[in-house]
Amino acid sequence: MRAGMPARLRPLARRLRADRRGLALLEFAFTLPLLLMTGLYGVEIANLALVNLRISQIALNLADNASRVGTTPLSVQQLREVDINDVLQAARYQGSSIGLTTRGRIIVSSLENVQQSYDTQPVQRIHWQRCIGLRGSTASDATYNSSYGSATPLATAGTDATLANAGTPQPGGMGDAGTRVSAPPGTGVIFVEINYNYKPLISGYLVGSAARIHYTGSFIVRDNRDFTQLYNPVTSPATVPSTCDRYTT
Repeated sequence: MRAGMPARLRPLARRLRADRRGLALLEFAFTLPLLLMTGLYGVEIANLALVNLRISQIALNLADNASRVGTTPLSVQQLREVDINDVLQAARYQGSSIGLTTRGRIIVSSLENVQQSYDTQPVQRIHWQRCIGLRGSTASDATYNSSYGSATPLATAGTDATLANAGTPQPGGMGDAGTRVSAPPGTGVIFVEINYNYKPLISGYLVGSAARIHYTGSFIVRDNRDFTQLYNPVTSPATVPSTCDRYTT
C-alpha cells in the first residue's frame, strides 16, 4: 500500500487488488488484434500458395497438351491454329476460378532446332508464339508479355514456310538464367510462360511484392511433327489465330 494514501481509500484499494473478475476477457482483448492478424496472414498466405500451385500446374498441363496435339492422315503430324486455340481454351477454363486470362497473360512458344527450306544448317529459333490474356497491352504492363524473346513479326511468324515469317533466332534457349531449355537437334520444345496479377483475399500489405506471379513449363514435342509452319486450312476448320499482337480472354 502506497504511503500517504488516505485511510478511507485503503479498503477500496485492497478490494481492487484482490478482484480477478473479467481477467480472461481483458487478456483476450489485448491478444485479439495479434490473433486476428496472424489468422488473416495465414489465410492470405494459404491462398497465395494455392494460386501459385494452380498456375504452375496450368503451365505444365498446357505445355504437355501443346506438345502432343496435331492431325494428319500421314505419319508426320501437322499442327493447326485450331489445335493451339483448343489447348489455350483448356488453360483458360482451368484458370477461370482465378480469372487467369483477365488478370494475366499466357504465352506459348515453339522453340525449334531444325533446318528449314531456307536454312543452310539447323537453327534454333522461336518459330511462332501464340497468346491469350488481357495483360500486357500497355507500356506499364509490358512485364506480362514474353520474358524470353518473341517470334517476330508477331502477327505472321510461323504462318507460312517463308524466311520472312521464320520467327526469331534464339541460340541461347529460353528460360531464366541457370534453368534455360534448348530444343534437341531435329525437333522442338513447347515453352509456356504465364504471368498473373495476384488479387489478395485480405490485403496486399500481407503479401508484399507477390503481386505478379510468374511460372514457366516446357515439354519436348513427342510426335513426328511437321515444323514447316502452323496450318490453318479453310475446311478443317479455319480459325482466327491467337497471335501475340491480340489481347483477348
